[in-house]
Amino acid sequence: MAALQSSFTSLSLGTNSFLGQRFTPSLHLPLVKLTEQPSSIVAKLKRWERKDCKPNSLPVLHKMHVKVGDTVKVISGKDKGKVGEVGMVITHNSTIVIKDINLKTKHVKSKGEEEPGQIIKIEAPIHSSNVMLYSKEKNVVSRVGHKTLDNGKRVRYLIKTGEVIDSAENWKRAIKEKEKATEVAAAS
Repeated sequence: MAALQSSFTSLSLGTNSFLGQRFTPSLHLPLVKLTEQPSSIVAKLKRWERKDCKPNSLPVLHKMHVKVGDTVKVISGKDKGKVGEVGMVITHNSTIVIKDINLKTKHVKSKGEEEPGQIIKIEAPIHSSNVMLYSKEKNVVSRVGHKTLDNGKRVRYLIKTGEVIDSAENWKRAIKEKEKATEVAAAS
Protein backbone atom coordinates (compact mmCIF):
# COMPACT_ATOMS: atom_id res chain seq x y z
CA MET A 1 0.00 0.00 0.00
CA ALA A 2 2.84 2.32 0.79
CA ALA A 3 4.32 1.70 -2.65
CA LEU A 4 1.04 2.68 -4.25
CA GLN A 5 0.82 5.92 -2.27
CA SER A 6 4.36 6.85 -3.20
CA SER A 7 3.60 6.32 -6.88
CA PHE A 8 0.58 8.67 -6.64
CA THR A 9 2.61 11.34 -4.90
CA SER A 10 5.33 11.10 -7.51
CA LEU A 11 2.68 11.65 -10.19
CA SER A 12 2.42 15.38 -10.54
CA LEU A 13 -0.83 16.85 -11.76
CA GLY A 14 0.19 20.34 -12.76
CA THR A 15 -1.56 22.88 -14.94
CA ASN A 16 0.27 21.58 -17.99
CA SER A 17 -1.20 18.12 -17.52
CA PHE A 18 -4.25 17.05 -19.55
CA LEU A 19 -5.75 15.15 -16.62
CA GLY A 20 -8.52 17.01 -14.85
CA GLN A 21 -9.03 19.52 -17.66
CA ARG A 22 -12.07 19.92 -19.83
CA PHE A 23 -11.91 18.90 -23.45
CA THR A 24 -12.60 21.76 -25.83
CA PRO A 25 -13.01 20.68 -29.44
CA SER A 26 -11.37 22.89 -32.02
CA LEU A 27 -13.73 24.72 -34.30
CA HIS A 28 -11.41 24.41 -37.28
CA LEU A 29 -12.17 20.91 -38.57
CA PRO A 30 -10.47 19.86 -41.80
CA LEU A 31 -12.77 19.65 -44.84
CA VAL A 32 -13.23 16.14 -46.19
CA LYS A 33 -13.73 15.73 -49.92
CA LEU A 34 -15.43 12.65 -51.32
CA THR A 35 -13.33 11.13 -54.06
CA GLU A 36 -15.69 8.24 -54.88
CA GLN A 37 -18.52 8.63 -57.34
CA PRO A 38 -21.93 7.44 -56.13
CA SER A 39 -22.38 3.83 -57.19
CA SER A 40 -25.39 2.46 -59.02
CA ILE A 41 -28.13 0.98 -56.89
CA VAL A 42 -28.47 -2.80 -57.02
CA ALA A 43 -31.78 -4.40 -56.10
CA LYS A 44 -31.62 -6.96 -53.29
CA LEU A 45 -32.03 -10.27 -55.08
CA LYS A 46 -30.31 -13.58 -54.87
CA ARG A 47 -26.62 -13.42 -55.67
CA TRP A 48 -27.07 -14.97 -59.12
CA GLU A 49 -30.09 -12.78 -59.99
CA ARG A 50 -28.69 -9.29 -59.35
CA LYS A 51 -30.25 -6.69 -61.62
CA ASP A 52 -28.34 -3.83 -63.19
CA CYS A 53 -30.17 -0.61 -62.34
CA LYS A 54 -30.26 2.86 -63.81
CA PRO A 55 -29.43 5.83 -61.55
CA ASN A 56 -33.16 6.22 -60.81
CA SER A 57 -33.29 2.64 -59.44
CA LEU A 58 -35.29 1.25 -62.35
CA PRO A 59 -33.95 -1.99 -63.80
CA VAL A 60 -32.13 -1.98 -67.12
CA LEU A 61 -34.32 -3.88 -69.57
CA HIS A 62 -32.56 -5.57 -72.47
CA LYS A 63 -33.96 -5.69 -75.99
CA MET A 64 -34.39 -9.24 -77.18
CA HIS A 65 -34.66 -10.84 -80.60
CA VAL A 66 -37.50 -13.16 -79.56
CA LYS A 67 -41.06 -12.51 -78.42
CA VAL A 68 -43.84 -14.62 -76.95
CA GLY A 69 -45.24 -16.99 -79.59
CA ASP A 70 -42.05 -17.24 -81.69
CA THR A 71 -40.80 -20.66 -82.77
CA VAL A 72 -37.17 -21.10 -81.75
CA LYS A 73 -34.48 -23.77 -81.89
CA VAL A 74 -32.01 -24.28 -79.03
CA ILE A 75 -28.46 -23.94 -80.36
CA SER A 76 -26.48 -24.74 -77.20
CA GLY A 77 -26.88 -26.54 -73.90
CA LYS A 78 -28.27 -29.92 -72.93
CA ASP A 79 -31.39 -29.43 -75.08
CA LYS A 80 -29.43 -28.50 -78.22
CA GLY A 81 -31.39 -29.12 -81.41
CA LYS A 82 -34.86 -29.08 -79.84
CA VAL A 83 -37.56 -26.84 -81.34
CA GLY A 84 -40.26 -25.16 -79.27
CA GLU A 85 -42.41 -22.10 -78.81
CA VAL A 86 -41.56 -19.20 -76.50
CA GLY A 87 -44.02 -19.11 -73.61
CA MET A 88 -42.62 -16.29 -71.48
CA VAL A 89 -39.97 -13.59 -71.82
CA ILE A 90 -38.03 -12.24 -68.81
CA THR A 91 -36.43 -8.98 -69.94
CA HIS A 92 -34.35 -7.97 -66.92
CA ASN A 93 -31.94 -10.89 -67.33
CA SER A 94 -32.59 -11.75 -71.02
CA THR A 95 -34.03 -15.21 -70.42
CA ILE A 96 -36.97 -17.00 -71.99
CA VAL A 97 -39.13 -19.99 -71.09
CA ILE A 98 -39.79 -22.44 -73.93
CA LYS A 99 -42.71 -24.85 -73.75
CA ASP A 100 -41.62 -28.45 -72.94
CA ILE A 101 -37.89 -27.62 -73.12
CA ASN A 102 -35.33 -27.38 -70.28
CA LEU A 103 -37.54 -29.30 -67.86
CA LYS A 104 -36.39 -29.35 -64.24
CA THR A 105 -37.61 -31.57 -61.42
CA LYS A 106 -39.22 -29.78 -58.48
CA HIS A 107 -40.08 -31.46 -55.19
CA VAL A 108 -43.19 -29.91 -53.65
CA LYS A 109 -43.97 -30.41 -49.95
CA SER A 110 -47.46 -31.31 -48.84
CA LYS A 111 -49.42 -28.26 -47.71
CA GLY A 112 -51.78 -30.22 -45.52
CA GLU A 113 -52.82 -33.73 -44.63
CA GLU A 114 -55.28 -33.83 -47.52
CA GLU A 115 -52.75 -32.86 -50.20
CA PRO A 116 -49.74 -35.18 -50.56
CA GLY A 117 -46.24 -34.05 -51.59
CA GLN A 118 -45.32 -34.53 -55.21
CA ILE A 119 -42.53 -34.34 -57.77
CA ILE A 120 -43.36 -32.12 -60.74
CA LYS A 121 -41.56 -31.05 -63.91
CA ILE A 122 -41.31 -27.32 -64.61
CA GLU A 123 -39.90 -25.39 -67.55
CA ALA A 124 -36.81 -23.45 -66.48
CA PRO A 125 -35.61 -20.29 -68.26
CA ILE A 126 -32.91 -20.37 -70.94
CA HIS A 127 -30.76 -17.37 -71.89
CA SER A 128 -31.96 -15.81 -75.12
CA SER A 129 -28.49 -16.02 -76.70
CA ASN A 130 -28.81 -19.82 -76.68
CA VAL A 131 -31.74 -19.86 -79.13
CA MET A 132 -32.33 -18.79 -82.72
CA LEU A 133 -35.55 -18.16 -84.57
CA TYR A 134 -36.76 -21.18 -86.55
CA SER A 135 -38.75 -21.49 -89.75
CA LYS A 136 -41.09 -24.51 -89.68
CA GLU A 137 -41.76 -24.27 -93.42
CA LYS A 138 -38.11 -24.51 -94.53
CA ASN A 139 -36.63 -26.16 -91.39
CA VAL A 140 -33.81 -23.62 -90.99
CA VAL A 141 -32.66 -21.32 -88.21
CA SER A 142 -31.97 -17.69 -88.96
CA ARG A 143 -31.10 -14.35 -87.43
CA VAL A 144 -33.82 -11.74 -87.23
CA GLY A 145 -34.04 -8.58 -89.32
CA HIS A 146 -36.33 -5.56 -89.25
CA LYS A 147 -38.05 -3.94 -92.22
CA THR A 148 -40.90 -1.55 -92.90
CA LEU A 149 -43.76 -2.77 -95.08
CA ASP A 150 -45.58 -0.70 -97.73
CA ASN A 151 -48.35 0.20 -95.27
CA GLY A 152 -45.77 1.68 -92.84
CA LYS A 153 -45.85 -1.18 -90.36
CA ARG A 154 -42.46 -2.25 -89.01
CA VAL A 155 -42.06 -6.04 -88.76
CA ARG A 156 -39.44 -8.65 -87.95
CA TYR A 157 -38.43 -11.21 -90.56
CA LEU A 158 -36.05 -14.16 -90.91
CA ILE A 159 -32.96 -13.12 -92.85
CA LYS A 160 -32.35 -16.50 -94.54
CA THR A 161 -35.90 -17.13 -95.74
CA GLY A 162 -37.46 -13.65 -95.80
CA GLU A 163 -40.45 -15.00 -93.84
CA VAL A 164 -42.29 -12.31 -91.83
CA ILE A 165 -42.58 -13.27 -88.14
CA ASP A 166 -44.77 -10.47 -86.78
CA SER A 167 -48.09 -11.27 -88.40
CA ALA A 168 -51.49 -10.71 -86.81
CA GLU A 169 -52.26 -14.45 -87.03
CA ASN A 170 -49.29 -15.40 -84.83
CA TRP A 171 -50.31 -12.91 -82.15
CA LYS A 172 -53.96 -14.07 -82.16
CA ARG A 173 -52.85 -17.70 -81.88
CA ALA A 174 -50.51 -16.90 -78.96
CA ILE A 175 -53.26 -14.99 -77.13
CA LYS A 176 -55.78 -17.84 -77.61
CA GLU A 177 -53.31 -20.42 -76.28
CA LYS A 178 -52.59 -18.22 -73.26
CA GLU A 179 -56.33 -17.91 -72.52
CA LYS A 180 -56.74 -21.70 -72.81
CA ALA A 181 -53.86 -22.25 -70.37
CA THR A 182 -55.42 -19.90 -67.80
CA GLU A 183 -58.82 -21.62 -68.18
CA VAL A 184 -57.23 -25.05 -67.62
CA ALA A 185 -55.33 -23.76 -64.58
CA ALA A 186 -58.53 -22.23 -63.15
CA ALA A 187 -60.50 -25.45 -63.74
CA SER A 188 -57.97 -27.66 -61.92
